[in-house]
Amino acid sequence: MRKREKGVTAIGWLFLLTPIAILAYAAIRLTPVYLNYLKVVRAIEQAASDNRSASDAQPIRTAIDRHFEIDMVEFPTIKDITIKRDGGAWQIEAAYDDEVPLFANVSLRVTFDKKVRTAGSGGE
Repeated sequence: MRKREKGVTAIGWLFLLTPIAILAYAAIRLTPVYLNYLKVVRAIEQAASDNRSASDAQPIRTAIDRHFEIDMVEFPTIKDITIKRDGGAWQIEAAYDDEVPLFANVSLRVTFDKKVRTAGSGGE
């Protein structure tokens, strides 16, 4: 009498592991993008806390640019950061898209939008 073996065949393993491998590769490709985003968030939060009573946007912009240089943030640039007056405080917004090639002509696009408001009353 022949015994029937039970288990996953090589083709079965291929079907099981291929999606997992693609997701793992995508995670590896996206890691630098999210680490860069964390640097951007840290830079604008530090600039907001250091310049609570700034009378204009230039000191905030300079502080963000300095943090970008120290942390080696190349994208987004300081031109992509909007700083505007919101009541008696400043609102700093980093809204940008980043794209990472996955394989062939398939890319992953990530949209970031971080807003930080200074706590000070400003010069109004």
